[in-house]
This record gives sequence, structure tokens and C-alpha cells, in this order.
Amino acid sequence: MQHPDFQKAGSNRFRLFSPILAGATLRERLIACLGALIGIVLTGVISGYLFGQGPHLPLIVAPMGASAVLLFAVPASPLAQPWSIVGGNTISAMMGIIAAYFIHDPIIAIGVGVSLAIGAMSFTRCLHPPGGAAALTAVLGGPAVASWGFFFPFVPVALNSCILVGLGLLFHRLSKRNYPHVAAKPVENTHQTRDLPPPLRLGFREEDVDAALEALDETFDIDRADLSRLLRQVELQAAVRSHGDISCADIMSRDVIAIDEDAAPDHARHLLLKHNIRTLPVKDREGRLIGTVGLRELSQDTDTIARSISKPALAVAADPALSLLPVLTDGRTHAVIVVDADHRILGLISQTDLLSAMARLLPGQGVTALVKA
Repeated sequence: MQHPDFQKAGSNRFRLFSPILAGATLRERLIACLGALIGIVLTGVISGYLFGQGPHLPLIVAPMGASAVLLFAVPASPLAQPWSIVGGNTISAMMGIIAAYFIHDPIIAIGVGVSLAIGAMSFTRCLHPPGGAAALTAVLGGPAVASWGFFFPFVPVALNSCILVGLGLLFHRLSKRNYPHVAAKPVENTHQTRDLPPPLRLGFREEDVDAALEALDETFDIDRADLSRLLRQVELQAAVRSHGDISCADIMSRDVIAIDEDAAPDHARHLLLKHNIRTLPVKDREGRLIGTVGLRELSQDTDTIARSISKPALAVAADPALSLLPVLTDGRTHAVIVVDADHRILGLISQTDLLSAMARLLPGQGVTALVKA
């Protein structure tokens, strides 16, 4: 048996290599390293080409290194978005120049410059930590910075920032990462009534998140909308973990009513009404799913074939059934199609199927009450 001190030392050693940020993986860190390498080198090359090299102007200002860390390592951070980088660095450099112009004591000037930078970035919604370094550079940059005066925040600071952001946009697109990060839109009531959307009627509410943030009295580096989305995903994952043994195959309808891609709308309408269903899968000649049609699509006065009026289908593999909760409670989706690896139809799960499975998870008393209701 290992000594407790040895176990503790081993635990601390492994913590040195564990990611400090939630969600960070080795792959993400390697991509960040590559992005920073390309971004900083090309920013220097392009800046040097545009305004040359020499003592009259720095090739690239030091805060760009810190900006690259945010841009490539945490692209989802509100502090790493394009306006935060360009606006934060430029405005902060301007605050530093102003502080240096009016205050001749460098010790006081650096404090005032950084303080003004934080205030200005906060009010202009472009808070960016490297902006503090940009303000310091403007105060302590020496003759090269002083000779440029109030032009320094624009050349090279703003120019460097714009080039780096442009390269970041291209790099993230090529590496298929989401940048600029767009926070998820709040869930809306698709019926255009004042009721809360179904997913928001139980569990925590937005005011609960605000109350929790106020109680903690701390600032977190995450968008407010992303925080709510994360918490709802945690709720879902907890439910899936607790009842993950219920698979799609357990609750899906296997005798799926479907139509061929060249079927007439009248035939599709007949099947929907005859079988009292709301979603009709459309398949090709080899049985692969193409899309779905419902009464909304068939309400159009058209004589075209089913393939032309079908909408994209929501198809899933044999995942835990409860993972479909967000989809089947969004107010728009009434059923999902279960497919195999070749996209052939295996079954269909409707809102009723999922509701029936959820009812079985309730305590005995709750099921009895539900049946009586």
C-alpha cells in the first residue's frame, strides 16, 4: 500500500499537467500553439512589409503576444473577440499616451495609464487584458513611441491588432473552430405567447443565475448566455447519466410509415391522416432517409413530388433516449428519425414515445398520479 504522502505527491504532480481551463484538451492546446506561431510570425512579416523595420517604429508591440494567447488558446472568451482585441489594445494605448502626455512622473503615469485603460475598455465593451500592457508600452516605450505621439495607438498597435485578428479568423475557420464566438440565443416560445418555452418551465431560471452570480460576487470569464447554456447541458448530462440505460432502440417505433421520394403529396397527406401521425419520413430507392414532410409542407398548393417539398430530417444514431429531450421540447420538432450508419431508417421516436419513457422513470406514486390525470 502506498504511503499517503506519496499518493498526495503523485496527485499534485499530475495536476501540473492537467488543463487549467474547463474543456481544454491536448489537441486544443496544440492547435493554440500552432495558431500563435503562425499568427505572430505573419503579423510581424506583414507589419514589417507595410511600414518597414528600423528604430523609428517597433515591428510588433509586445501586447500582441498576450493577445495571441487569448485569440488562439481561449477563442470562446469574451476577452478574445475581435472588438476586444482591436478596441482594447488601441484604446488602452491611447490612454497610455494621454497619461504620459499630461503626467511627467513615469511611476504615476503608468498607474494612471493602466487605470484609465481598464475604465475605457469597460465602458466601450472591449475589455482585453493585454490592453494593460499596451498602456504600459505607450508610457515606457521610449523615444520610438514618443516620436509617434498620438499616432502610436493606430500604428503599430491598431494595425498589429487588425492583422492578428484577421489571421485568427482565417486560422479558426480552417481549423473548424467557432470564432468569433457567438453566444447561443435564448430559447424562444415558437407559439408567440407570453408563456416560457417548455425547456425553461422547470429547473433553474435566468433570475436564478443572476442571483447566484450576485451571491458569489465574482467575475467569471464566460459569456452570460454561455453560462446558462452550460448549466442546462449539465442538467441534461446528469439526467442521461442517471437513466442512460434507456436507449433509442428501447422506445422507438420500428414499423415506420414512410414514403418514397417520388410519391405524390396526396399520398403523403393520406398516410398522415390515416395513421394519425405528424411526421412522415421520405426515403430514396435504397431506403436511405432524405427528409420529412408534415401537414405544414403539404399545405402548399403544389403537385410536385415528396422529395421537392421535404425538409431536412433530424436523424440520430442509437444514443441514450434522454439525450433527445432538448430536441423534442424545442416547440418545433415532433419526431426524430433513428438511422443506421448508412442512413437507412431504423425507427422513429415521437414526443409521445419520449414522454412515455419519462413517465416510467417517475416514482410509483408519481406514475399513478400521472395516469389518473
